Amino acid sequence: MHHPLPSLSSGPPTPPCRPSPRNSRIWTSPRPRSTLANLADGHGRTVSELGAAVGTRPTTLTSVLDRLERRGHISRGARSGDRRAVLVELTPSGRRTAARIRQAFTDLEHHALAALPAETVTALRTALQALTEVSS
Repeated sequence: MHHPLPSLSSGPPTPPCRPSPRNSRIWTSPRPRSTLANLADGHGRTVSELGAAVGTRPTTLTSVLDRLERRGHISRGARSGDRRAVLVELTPSGRRTAARIRQAFTDLEHHALAALPAETVTALRTALQALTEVSS
């Protein structure tokens, strides 16, 4: 299972990302954000795989996928070798939106951790990595 967040990436903070009015619902609603973030690695996933990664039932995810598809952020098609399985992939627009979402989370992370000592940040990263590994 792929868990792109929390990343606790390193590097200098960048200017904050701003959602556009067209994508405001994606920014305010966790399921579309999480869906795009889970597809950001460029690997398509079936609806079932994506539901497991996002933490929701595939039937619940369908309405989120419908909205993302209408906005041009994802495409759905048959998985090669198994025409019954629907494969969800990001479009170029979806990749750009997913990158903005990830950048916004990185900016938020840098802001939240800026006042902490380096050893505290290192301990936090280690703990989050351990939690990610046990939940996979």
